Amino acid sequence: MPPPSLRLLFPHSSPLSKSSFLGYSLSRSLFCIPRSPITPRSPLTALCYFGARRRRATGGGGGGSGRKTSGGRGTRGGGVFHQRRRASTLREERDRARAPEMEGKEETLGFNKRRAEGRDKSDKPKALQLKTRKLNPVNTICYVQILGTGMDTQDTSPSVLLFFDKQRFIFNAGEGLQRFCTEHKIKLSKIDHIFLTRVCSETAGGLPGLLLTLAGIGEEGMSVNIWGPSDLNYLVDAMRSFIPNAAMVHAHSFGVTVNGDGTMLSSSQFGKFRDPITIIDDEVVCISSIPLNPSYSNGSTLKPGDIAVIYACELPEIKGKFDPVKAAALGLKPGPKYRELQLGNSVMSDRLNITVHPSDVLGPSSPGPIILLVDCPTKFHMTALLSAESLNCYYRDSDHQPKANTKTVNCVIHLGPAIVTKSADYQKWMKRFGTAQHIMAGHEIRNIEIPILKSSARISSQLNYLCPQLFPACGCWSSQQINELSLESNELCEDSSSTPCEIIQAENLLKFHLRPYSQLGLDRSAIPDSLNHEEVIAHLLSEIPEIADVSKNVNQFQRSSAEVKLSKSEKDDNCNMVEEPWLSASSSVNNVHAEKQGRDSFEEDIPCLNDRWNDNLKDEHDIPACLENISREDMEIVLLGTGSSQPSKYRNVSSIFVNLFSRGSLLLDCGEGTLGQLKRRFGIKGADDAVKGLKCIWVSHIHADHHTGLARILALRCQLLKDIPHKPLLVIGPRPLKRFIDAYSKLEDLDMQFLDCRHTLEASMDDFHGSLDSRGQFPENSDRGGSEAEDIASHRVESSLFAPHSKMQSYWKRPGSPVDTAIALPVLMRLKELLSEAGLEFLYSVPVVHCPQAFGVVLKAAERPNSLGKTIPGWKLVYSGDTRPCQALINASRDATLLIHEATFEDTMEDEAIARNHSTTKEAVGVGTSAGAYRVVLTHFSQRYPKIPVFNEADMQRTCIAFDLMTVNLADLPMLPKFLPYLKVLFRNEMVGDESDDVHESFIY
Repeated sequence: MPPPSLRLLFPHSSPLSKSSFLGYSLSRSLFCIPRSPITPRSPLTALCYFGARRRRATGGGGGGSGRKTSGGRGTRGGGVFHQRRRASTLREERDRARAPEMEGKEETLGFNKRRAEGRDKSDKPKALQLKTRKLNPVNTICYVQILGTGMDTQDTSPSVLLFFDKQRFIFNAGEGLQRFCTEHKIKLSKIDHIFLTRVCSETAGGLPGLLLTLAGIGEEGMSVNIWGPSDLNYLVDAMRSFIPNAAMVHAHSFGVTVNGDGTMLSSSQFGKFRDPITIIDDEVVCISSIPLNPSYSNGSTLKPGDIAVIYACELPEIKGKFDPVKAAALGLKPGPKYRELQLGNSVMSDRLNITVHPSDVLGPSSPGPIILLVDCPTKFHMTALLSAESLNCYYRDSDHQPKANTKTVNCVIHLGPAIVTKSADYQKWMKRFGTAQHIMAGHEIRNIEIPILKSSARISSQLNYLCPQLFPACGCWSSQQINELSLESNELCEDSSSTPCEIIQAENLLKFHLRPYSQLGLDRSAIPDSLNHEEVIAHLLSEIPEIADVSKNVNQFQRSSAEVKLSKSEKDDNCNMVEEPWLSASSSVNNVHAEKQGRDSFEEDIPCLNDRWNDNLKDEHDIPACLENISREDMEIVLLGTGSSQPSKYRNVSSIFVNLFSRGSLLLDCGEGTLGQLKRRFGIKGADDAVKGLKCIWVSHIHADHHTGLARILALRCQLLKDIPHKPLLVIGPRPLKRFIDAYSKLEDLDMQFLDCRHTLEASMDDFHGSLDSRGQFPENSDRGGSEAEDIASHRVESSLFAPHSKMQSYWKRPGSPVDTAIALPVLMRLKELLSEAGLEFLYSVPVVHCPQAFGVVLKAAERPNSLGKTIPGWKLVYSGDTRPCQALINASRDATLLIHEATFEDTMEDEAIARNHSTTKEAVGVGTSAGAYRVVLTHFSQRYPKIPVFNEADMQRTCIAFDLMTVNLADLPMLPKFLPYLKVLFRNEMVGDESDDVHESFIY
């Protein structure tokens, strides 16, 4: 093993004293104040890093070893994987281009200042050109396929793939599409066109993330054509707030512009725009659109987002069979002219002075297959659907169309909800297509039994078997819920049992072949096998037999913990601390001794469950006072997404659900797919209840992996509470997020109030509370009606935001619009009210080092009395967002009960972490140690670590690794470190997954 390399970082005079964070404590100036470069004469302090670092010098560096380690990774003590393939190849390729950008890196002591200020312009702008393909008129393969996004969770519209040899078309791009395609190895880079049947969060929620992923592919990036009704313009305008314009220049809208002149069009005005609109017409396919506008009985005007679209996909006619005998008789020699005739081109005869036409040598042609995609989202669209003259040519019973001009439809894919498609009028309309096969791809209850993301579901089942307390069973596949929802669906829908149409219930990856003609029809071969918990566990036990003992062991110390808590609570109500049995060698409970004796022989066979780990945990016996007699109904967090940059097979992007039970809930960040994850955790109805109970959504920064699920959550909440008195949901986020929400609100009603994170900084909140009187209200002036008090409060809040004497706040001040305190003060009063309802003492944001206007957040629960009337302090939760280790966050995390900190990179990738302003695993743990946090949960892992990140066991005594859908209750905090070694048993055979090749984190994150 090569000796550990030494890196010289800080002057010895810098305020570092031996303590906890990487062996030293950090001062405020370490991350907040730029320092002068280290001079050769400065006395230096050396920090030792375990593992050989990447050598920058030619020849690989010193140490006498000429062996080049993979991606700069050497041997790591205590890590899960001792060898990984090399890191992203972009790392070496970008070093030279990034050199000017990183010149000041050491000067600013540990973060990329240019990136933090939004001036990270080292990479040249990408062209983001469309792909150019040579079309193949004689396609050998063509099919339409159901992409089952949302089938198991009913949170988003399914997508449909139209596949040709040289072209790909996708209809609808709801949340989860990118993750779905990664799971099923569908290359998004091959997609040429995306069509939207409606423009809303249900059908287009995955579009922003998809565009950013395509933009990050290759040196120049890629783009895609986007087609939709005129409402698409509103979505494009909203996305411009965080997506480069070059990624959206190929967005095309068609049809009438609703509210184009500032007024709403009435339903009657819209009729003249019902003619089909041809979008694509080439030698491969003709795609046209037929708009449907709702007819409101109360005479309401059309709004953006109301228009639905039917897409008709018509393939060219199928040429007749080539007859070589006729060709020879006409003087043709075998060769290229045969193909020209098959392509429909005339040629000259080789032996005769005549022109040979395709009809001379080809048999009778057959009409090309036709597919219709119909999205009728509400009963209000039925009138337009039933009266659409553009559909007459497809009806078999049409009185308005000559039989010779009638086109035969082979397949109709219905995307509307069951409440519409099962109605009597809709079923009668379906019969008009004759023998066409009808695929019902809307939300069907039967589909929720089968998880669409099988890789993630398999990991969840394994973790549930290992530790059901931290990983409860998923809620959306319970038979009881399926039966209840089926009964409701049957009650809402009319009887259609007598319908003679050939109806096929859509299944994930179901195909309908169009070419070759001999295979025309359904193909179920690609439909994934069903997955159930018992099969997953049986396979797991066959691969890792000792996992059964691991599971029993985990369950035993969980049960004994509960028994010890109950025993001690009954014995001594005066006890302020409850000592967990696995943290104390002197526990007098007999069953704990018996449990330990039963584990001895078992742990000897598993190296990771060693005495050193248990000895380290024994020192961690001080349980904070806030956990005294804590109830399981107090607070728990559900980690809905624990990956970074883009969704992957095993990890969704960032979102944390803070469950306060009867007092409501909060969301910290809201990446794409947040609603789907809620439904996987709580079930269809449970997730709806969770959304209705939200008190607040807090967003850390404007990067897409932290907020693109927001519109879907807000739109659903608005829909669920439509007939119930309620107040708008409070959204706290950086100012750029407001630009996105304001623009998107023109498309869908989001029913929310926005509060800038800068108004919720600790100093700002202190000044706000200082402006209130003893009743918690603004003091009223009898002469001015309170305006003077508001002026005073406005001045105090404005003067405190980024005040010059506050170094971190002053550093993050950016030019821009002044803070509008007149608007903010009522919203701050609303926040105060919500916190009181939720049992929280305060919520405040913390500026962190990542990008402009990036924040962490602190939540503090109110004090509570115990049974003896003694005051017990409230718990404290801190979430870092995306950040480099910074003193502001360390200060905010002092004595936190739980710190959730990002750990994007492994320890050997510190250079990458600095360049992107993220943290390594060891740095994140060090922040928690330096702050004295009781427990640390690491999250936001790079997708280069598909299942479990690289970590050093020696650093993790207070720490746990986060997984999607992991549920951490306050009462379970003492057991978190104990669980970590058992994870190494479960994942001991795992290597880097094949999806790592598709991870593109270079564009924005």
